[in-house]
Amino acid sequence: MAIDNITLSRIDTLHPKIRQEVKDIYLNEVVPTLTNITCRFAYTLRTFQEQDALYAQGRTKLFDSNGKKLGIVTKAKGGQSIHNYGLAFDIVLLVNGGASWDDVKDFDKDGKPDWMEVVNIYKRHGYTWGGDWKFKDSPHLEKSGYDWRTLLAKYNAGDFISGTKYVNI
Repeated sequence: MAIDNITLSRIDTLHPKIRQEVKDIYLNEVVPTLTNITCRFAYTLRTFQEQDALYAQGRTKLFDSNGKKLGIVTKAKGGQSIHNYGLAFDIVLLVNGGASWDDVKDFDKDGKPDWMEVVNIYKRHGYTWGGDWKFKDSPHLEKSGYDWRTLLAKYNAGDFISGTKYVNI
């Protein structure tokens, strides 16, 4: 059982409406489920600018700083991702000091793919998994029931929780 403090700090950036729920699920269900493995939230809240930079990869930004060709990683521009509103997170498994995005490996040998154990926990609580989409995004989980167009309209209208940049939902 390994609690990841980086994950806890990233959870604190999620939308206030889901923050405690996500944290409770992580601490009470995800952490106890994994043996000798840590689930880390790689990304949570993402700014519009960060989203636009990801969108540029493989389109207008073709190579990284080392000259490696970049592929397309997202179909969402700034404002079009649920991450931009703190209602999504991406996971990675930490195993033996390294990161794994393998969604079929059973590292803890309990007969179930560890990635899917985490995914299924969140799906039971009303989260949508990007691995179920046509454009697969296996690390991605988002709170179901929110549409980026509605959230963007609220953002553009300045419909925020008082004193924050989180839209009212």
